[in-house]
Amino acid sequence: MNRLDAFQSIAAQASRGELTFPTNVNASIKLQQALNDPNCHIDAAARLLQADPLMAARAVALANSVAYNRSGSQITSVRSAVQRLGIRTIQSLAAALIVRQLGSTITDPVTKAKAAQLWAHTAHVAALSQVIARRVTKVDPETALFAGIVHEVGGFYMLSRASEYPAILDGEAEDWVEHGEVAIGRGVLAKLDVPVAVRQAIEAVWVGLRALPPETLGDTLLLANDLSPVASPLHERRGATTVQAARTIDFVTSDGTLNSILSESAEEVTSLLAVLML
Repeated sequence: MNRLDAFQSIAAQASRGELTFPTNVNASIKLQQALNDPNCHIDAAARLLQADPLMAARAVALANSVAYNRSGSQITSVRSAVQRLGIRTIQSLAAALIVRQLGSTITDPVTKAKAAQLWAHTAHVAALSQVIARRVTKVDPETALFAGIVHEVGGFYMLSRASEYPAILDGEAEDWVEHGEVAIGRGVLAKLDVPVAVRQAIEAVWVGLRALPPETLGDTLLLANDLSPVASPLHERRGATTVQAARTIDFVTSDGTLNSILSESAEEVTSLLAVLML
């Protein structure tokens, strides 16, 4: 089976909802579904997190980060973390856990390195998306954080199937963009019950057309992708000129220029990255 056949096979399974997730991912999906329940409030969310030590630790760390701890008051309990962050941010942490667990099942060194780079890219895009949403596009920053976390989940799923379909690692990056990303990505996003508005924004990333200055959630994700210092291994940038061009992007908004906003928000981005990379 060649690479394109492998993509088509995985995509066909994804379109039918026949996705193969590791056991730990299935458990995290159940946690996410419980958090998505409209009846899940602060106390219920805290109990769910307390049953998962890794999620509990990340929630407390995120609540104490610069991005969420404007007062400088440190907290030490999961319930206080949930109160400060809110249910939607906890949902984003659950999504981050699912994405990372997909990569954690990989044993092949080459594929594992790709997954590690893909997560580093994802974390940067998520952190930048939240800041750009809050300071530039004025879309909901928590939605932008969530969208940044899940925007490459189809790629993680594809890499997690590499042991069964080794041909998917052959060929050029364009093969994934042209033959795998959309079909597989749509199936995985649907299986994870990602909201339609977020799916549409991610599809804007696949198309690659954005406005400057950016206005929508899709524009927010695309700009964060351009500005990420870590490229996706599945979307190789064509030479140093593209990276340099991204560094020169600047425009004026109501809060100042993009570069000044990013400079002012650098500590927030760093604090978010620190938690996402745990």
